Amino acid sequence: MIDHKVGTREEWLAARLELLEAEKELTRRGDAVARQRQELPWVRIDKEYRFDTEDGPATLADLFRGRSQLLIYHFMFGPDYTAGCPSCSSIADGFNGSVVHLANHDVTLHAVSQAPLAKLLAYRERMGWTFPWASSAGSDFNYDFRVTHSAEEWRSGSVEYNYRQMDVRPPESGEMRPDVLELAGGVGVDWSTYRQQGPGLSAFVRDEDGAVHHTYSTYERGVDAIWGMYQWLDRAPLGRNETGIWWRRKDEY
Repeated sequence: MIDHKVGTREEWLAARLELLEAEKELTRRGDAVARQRQELPWVRIDKEYRFDTEDGPATLADLFRGRSQLLIYHFMFGPDYTAGCPSCSSIADGFNGSVVHLANHDVTLHAVSQAPLAKLLAYRERMGWTFPWASSAGSDFNYDFRVTHSAEEWRSGSVEYNYRQMDVRPPESGEMRPDVLELAGGVGVDWSTYRQQGPGLSAFVRDEDGAVHHTYSTYERGVDAIWGMYQWLDRAPLGRNETGIWWRRKDEY
């Protein structure tokens, strides 16, 4: 039996009104953070990045698809992966419904991964998705935006991710959490190869002259806000109620 406080409707209402004030403050704070995010200086992109898309070779400007704004989800799908990362797959399950609305608000949503395009499109079909997905294979794009790290960087123990230096190597004891090893095994690689990739979200804008600027990037729990199921769970009676990595690809439950 779940052990939780039980009260009267009057007690619930009093507590709910107190929570409502906290929720309103959180909303106002979120609005302020959004404004701060939008006020970041823009950084012009002069480097020529090349992508493989289902419409053929493309530049970063081409990914805008004629719109002025571009949101890229850095999907963890490395060249050696046999399937997309389960966590990124769970996040991407919410993309299809948003793509059309964003497109009609002058924003293109696009996924980008390092795996060859054929792998990406085959996996997209398996998952029943339709959002645009490009391969950055052979490009510096993933490295420059700090979502892919070379094997040399990884072995050195000094990897820049989420605006800090971190060591993502396994512990010297070699003992890894079983659920963490399951994540790597679920994409057909060892932990070192799996963790050379990282999730993230980057935003770009194209000005009237056609120049592309980088405006924002976020990593790690910064992508929580677009992970739809968590927004629902945060409002469920038991919250996230997690004891480890519990989610699966939607066709593997």
